[in-house]
Amino acid sequence: MSEDNQLHLDFLRLSLAEAGKCIPKPGAFCVGCVLVARWPTYSSDPIVLTRGYSREIEGNTHAEANALEKLRQLPPSELNNIVPSLDPPSIAELLTHADVYTTMEPCSVRTSGLAPCADALIAAKVKRCFIGVGEPDDFVVCEGAKKLQDAGVEVIWLKGLEKECLEAARRGQENA
Repeated sequence: MSEDNQLHLDFLRLSLAEAGKCIPKPGAFCVGCVLVARWPTYSSDPIVLTRGYSREIEGNTHAEANALEKLRQLPPSELNNIVPSLDPPSIAELLTHADVYTTMEPCSVRTSGLAPCADALIAAKVKRCFIGVGEPDDFVVCEGAKKLQDAGVEVIWLKGLEKECLEAARRGQENA
């Protein structure tokens, strides 16, 4: 296994740890997400920007939406701790260098009527999305990966943790 591939799997494991924090709810998946960036003027090593999991923030939010929201709510001083620089980048600029690691394919439709995570990631202009497992058709037919690709976001299906990602997603479901 290449060093890069191992690094991607390590970030997906961090996402799995986030999914483990999610309180199971019937009719909903438990998903974890980590936003990572390589900031060229600071370090070539990836920096964890923020993490999120399903239903972490009130309002029936999903993991990717929560990670984005938490990043956007960071005060400038905390952002400077993450990306030390005399001239810290804006959140919008940071997101253009961001990779998303998510245990499950970002949703393309929400039964709640809220904005889908694929749309939020596209609007944030993230660079790449690493996905642990496709969303099963338990509740809706998901086309999040296709939506991301069509918008120019590079989608990478990580191999090796599919079983763990699906088990985490279906935790608490009757037909898991």
